[in-house]
Amino acid sequence: EKILSFYRTQGGAYVHSDRLTVTSPVLMWVKALDMILEKMKSSGFNFSQVRALSGAGQQHGSVYWKKGSAEVLKNASCELPLHHTLKDCFSISNSPIWMDSSTASQCSSLEKAVGGAQHLANITGSRAYERFTGNQIAKIYSQNPEVYMQTERISLVSSFAASLFLGAYAAIDYSDGKCVAFPTSNSSSKKILLSIHTLRGRGGGGLCHLFSGPISSYYVKRYGFSPDCKIVAFTGDNPASLAGMRLQEGDIAISLGTSDTLFLWIQEPTPALEGHILCNPVDSQAYMALLCFKNGSLMRERIRGDCAAGSWDEFSKALTSTVAGNNGNLGFYFDVMEITPEAVGIHRFNRDNQKVVSDFPKEVEIRALIEGQFMAKRIHAEKLGYKVSKCDGKA
Repeated sequence: EKILSFYRTQGGAYVHSDRLTVTSPVLMWVKALDMILEKMKSSGFNFSQVRALSGAGQQHGSVYWKKGSAEVLKNASCELPLHHTLKDCFSISNSPIWMDSSTASQCSSLEKAVGGAQHLANITGSRAYERFTGNQIAKIYSQNPEVYMQTERISLVSSFAASLFLGAYAAIDYSDGKCVAFPTSNSSSKKILLSIHTLRGRGGGGLCHLFSGPISSYYVKRYGFSPDCKIVAFTGDNPASLAGMRLQEGDIAISLGTSDTLFLWIQEPTPALEGHILCNPVDSQAYMALLCFKNGSLMRERIRGDCAAGSWDEFSKALTSTVAGNNGNLGFYFDVMEITPEAVGIHRFNRDNQKVVSDFPKEVEIRALIEGQFMAKRIHAEKLGYKVSKCDGKA
C-alpha cells in the first residue's frame, strides 16, 4: 500500500459504501508487475537464464478487457512500462475480487434456474457463492449492459497475469476455472450458462495446456528474457498451494491468510451446501475440496489489537497462558458476513452453553477466537468427507 499509495486502497482493495462491493484497481496489479521487474533489472538479474515462467493469482477476481485490447497488448512498446500501455484497455477499471458479496440476487436466480442449491453443487462442485465470477458477470450484464458489450474478453486473475506475459489472451486454467461457478456440458449446464451469460466468446471456452506459449517479445526487448522462455499455465492461489505443497490423498492443509482456506486431496467428491469441490490441479482423475473463511487473519488482527496491544508476542503469551478447551468458553467471531457458515457478529458461549454478551477476559478471548476458528474448520471439513483419525498418543 505504501509503494502503490496512489491507488489509496485498504489491504489492496476498495470496500465500497454498501460494504458488500469490494474491488481492486486492475492497473495497480499491472504497475506492481512493472515495479518488480524493474527492480530485478536494476539489481542485475539475468533474465536470459529464465527457461520457463508460471504463477498463481487470487481466485474469483475477474478482469474485463475492452474491445481492441488484444491488439494493444500484442503490440506493446518496449519503451513504455506496461501499465502505461494498458491504461485504456479495461472496460471495468476496478475488478470484483474474492471479498465481494454484492451478488445475492444473481446467486438466488442461478440456484433457482437449475433446481436448487444442492443440485447446483452436484453439477459444479459448489452452490452459488457471491464472489464467484459467473455471478459477478451476471451482475455486470444486468446492471451495466453497455460495459458488458464493450468487453471482448474476461480473464480470471490467473489468466490475466498469464496474458500479460504472453502478450495475448491466455486460456483459463481448468482447476481455477471451476471457481467461476458453471460447468461445460450437459443440459443442466446449458441452463447455468444461459442464466449467468456465459464466459464463452468473452472468457474463452478452451482450457489451457501445460505450456501456454512463448513469452511476449515485449519482455525480450525490455528486460532481456530469452525468446525461448515458455509461459506455463497460471492457476489459482489455492490449487497452486495444493500442488506446491505436494499434497496427496488423505493430506490436509490450512492456509492462514487474509481469508483462511482449508484444502485437501480427495478421490470421491461429495458436494455440499458449504465448501467447494474443484478439479485437482495435479491429477485429472482426482478432486480438491476447499473451504474458505473470510474472517481469517483480519479477525485475528482485530482481536490482537483489542486484547494484546497490537503485539503478536503478547497475543502468543496470552494464548499459552490459558488451557486447551478454554475451561468451556467458546467464541465465534465474524466482523463481516462469513462464507462458511453464513453468519455475522460475535457469539460467545460459556461452559454451560449460555450465550455471553459481554467480552471475555483478554486471554480467554484470544483462546476462544483461535479454538473457535479451528473447530469450525474441522467441522466443515468433515462435512466434505474428510475423516479425522483419533490420535493414538504416539509421536
